[in-house]
Amino acid sequence: MFPLEKIQEIERIVGQRHFSAQMMLEYVSEERIHLDPGALHFYDDLFDNRSAKIGEHIISGVSLYWDPSSGHNTSDGSVCALVYFDNKSQTAFIHDVLYMLVNDDDMHPLSTQCDNVLGFMQKHKINRIGIEINGIGHALPEIMRRVADTHHMHINIIQISNHTKKETRILNAVEPLLSTGRLFMHNQIKKTMLLSEMLAWTPIGSTEHDDGLDAVAGALTMSPCPIRPLSTIMTQIRANTEFKI
Repeated sequence: MFPLEKIQEIERIVGQRHFSAQMMLEYVSEERIHLDPGALHFYDDLFDNRSAKIGEHIISGVSLYWDPSSGHNTSDGSVCALVYFDNKSQTAFIHDVLYMLVNDDDMHPLSTQCDNVLGFMQKHKINRIGIEINGIGHALPEIMRRVADTHHMHINIIQISNHTKKETRILNAVEPLLSTGRLFMHNQIKKTMLLSEMLAWTPIGSTEHDDGLDAVAGALTMSPCPIRPLSTIMTQIRANTEFKI
């Protein structure tokens, strides 16, 4: 009923694990699944907002996602992830990741992190962010807006409440793109903990450090903000007023 080319396209998009389980009815044990950093495509290109391109890829959307915590050394990681999308090739670009730590004696750790995130947004010229509001994140949107007002910034906050476990979110968001060669990562991210998290991660939750992956998964699954190229040449338009009614 389906052409072979269509079946191959489906497998390329959903990944081997999902294709085997859902289309071929061949269950793949989660214990056998790993995130191989060797399957990533690394790049050095910056995002050009005039052409809306990263290298030769035309970017169609962007997501910024914050998986928050208190930011103290003894807590989970507080991580903000920026991901660009190319809908034509169905690829995703992990462009930048911000890991945040605050001093244990900081009396306002969330406000300090909001300052850092707003600086991150200014750096990348983005005014829309998704914030996970489970747990400590419940109060963050209001704090974020208050801190943004002090910086005279207008931002759009998407409040996201997660109800599935972290391992499932990461598996379903990252693994299909990674296993089909459609996940790119900027070389600057090699300086962060994200690659180490990928190496240690398993779906059965045997690692304590996966907050960067969780933030990336959030950015991959939230609805991206559409991107269009900015025109570098302003064309003057003159209305024709020489007509009779």
